[in-house]
Amino acid sequence: MKNNFIIENLDLLYPLAQCELEYKKDYELLIATVLSAQSTDKRVNMVTNTLFQKYDIFSLKEVSLTDLEEIIRPVGRQSRNAQYIKEIATRLVNEHNGKVPNSREFIESLPGVGRKVCNVVLSNLYHVPAFAVDTHVSRVSNRLGLVKTTDVKKIEQELMNYFPEEKWIRLHHQFVLFGRYICKSKNPLCQKCPFNCPSKEDK
Repeated sequence: MKNNFIIENLDLLYPLAQCELEYKKDYELLIATVLSAQSTDKRVNMVTNTLFQKYDIFSLKEVSLTDLEEIIRPVGRQSRNAQYIKEIATRLVNEHNGKVPNSREFIESLPGVGRKVCNVVLSNLYHVPAFAVDTHVSRVSNRLGLVKTTDVKKIEQELMNYFPEEKWIRLHHQFVLFGRYICKSKNPLCQKCPFNCPSKEDK
């Protein structure tokens, strides 16, 4: 499948594609992305709306784990995630005056942060060219025949090789939205899909 065909059709479907996590400050995006690892963006937004109204990055450094766990319970893994948030806040305050730096090395050194989270943060905050791979991007890439692997690092590399660098950030958001609302894991809406992938042809 030609990359221009994919780009053109995703542009038609999602001309204003952007991150669906809600945030106003850099650390809010970082923490929200960490929380989204095992939850939906919609649920994370509900939790972070309460969390960030009550605490800023400096007070998150001092808050008790019990209070954090109570707020973030709806996204799951509240004990581990509370520890992540508190340590992230502590390191941001102590090492960068509460700011998220444009540094892959630092961001990936934070608890709960892997390459996907780092790519999301860097691309959205600093417009660093990146193609973050989550479950939606992985599923769409495989169904469209762009990759034949579930290894996220290999998927990321193959997508970066296949598409122009200036398209990576936008395409990441478009792949996520396409996978979330059309090319779903269960009961994909193939009648709304402009691509002839093997999954669609089998129906």
